[in-house]
Amino acid sequence: MLRFLWLACLPLALSAQTAQYVGSAACKTCHAELYGRWSKTRMANVVLDPKTHPEAIIPDLTKPDPLLTFTKADIAFIYGSKWKQRYFKKVGDDYFPMPAQWDVTHKVWRAYFAREGTDWWVPFYPADNMKRPTGPLCDGCHSVNYNIQNKTVTEWNVGCEKCHGPGSEHAQKPSPANIVNPARLDSLAASDTCIQCHSQGKPLKNPIEGKYYDWPVGFHMGKDLKDFWQLEEHKPGETTFTHFADGTAHKNRMQGNDFVGSVMYTHGVTCFSCHDVHGTANNADLLKPANTMCLECHGPRSPNGPRSATVEQHTRHHAGSSGNECVNCHMPKIEQTIADVNVRAHTFRFISPAEGERLKIPNGCAGCHADKGAAWATEALRGWKTVSPWRVGE
Repeated sequence: MLRFLWLACLPLALSAQTAQYVGSAACKTCHAELYGRWSKTRMANVVLDPKTHPEAIIPDLTKPDPLLTFTKADIAFIYGSKWKQRYFKKVGDDYFPMPAQWDVTHKVWRAYFAREGTDWWVPFYPADNMKRPTGPLCDGCHSVNYNIQNKTVTEWNVGCEKCHGPGSEHAQKPSPANIVNPARLDSLAASDTCIQCHSQGKPLKNPIEGKYYDWPVGFHMGKDLKDFWQLEEHKPGETTFTHFADGTAHKNRMQGNDFVGSVMYTHGVTCFSCHDVHGTANNADLLKPANTMCLECHGPRSPNGPRSATVEQHTRHHAGSSGNECVNCHMPKIEQTIADVNVRAHTFRFISPAEGERLKIPNGCAGCHADKGAAWATEALRGWKTVSPWRVGE
């Protein structure tokens, strides 16, 4: 049996080693519907050239601001559109981040510079944005097949082959045996499709050719991520730039760090159990609206919980209210992306007010009840007969 399984996996492993990158356009002929949806996603448009996409620049660059020290002519690439927008200048064959970024939510300019004591790589680069190239620090995740020798890519943005591996053999002779389909992988390898970029960590070998890289150099789908990448370490009880004291991520782009410590992950749930990166009409490319998505596995009296007769009995909030939304308690917006704009945690763990107070972590109630203290919230939870008084008081 083991020999059979090994032989069954061999064609895909060999294909991943010999196939070349061909770009997402090669997928369009056979996968027109998926390609059409994907092409409209943020994944497909995270990095744009303002010369071909002038409409992508969100702020008015002609309006004076003390932080705005560059013009449209200086911008070679635009990055982002949902929470923040950053701007890169090209010098030689490298790109460098401009010193200001646009806060999309608040519609203001904010300084952009990784300070000492923040990202692990900061001590290895001069304290000057124009000496911190995006190639080793960003571009491996914002492109397909970034070549660290000649600094070229097959394509910018998160294209098909970022998740499916090199596709030349599949494009020439389509077969399930010569392309990586994350849906056919085991749950751990499947989630690595996203964790390769949606995590904070370091390559196992650093520096690489004299430079420190902040992405898993050498990895592509079809290989084993753990051979290239290690997640950022966390010491319980300590609050750092990357983690809260309980181990929940402190900043954006750490969904993978959160997820691998969750009960969901250990039970075989994958990122695409909830998300479809090809694009949907729902926020965050969820397969369905958030509550609908959660309640498919966690409906009333489900062995997965909640075990109450109705969702309202579990949440103690009225139907249709924000307090009755699963994500507001189990995925609170506590992970910073820019200024006071946060994204949702992916541990799926309810952080009680008492625990939050003890460890100085934002709790699951404070998102809606910011005007109330932890003592008020703890006392309220103690009155909920379906919630353990021992748990909420810890």
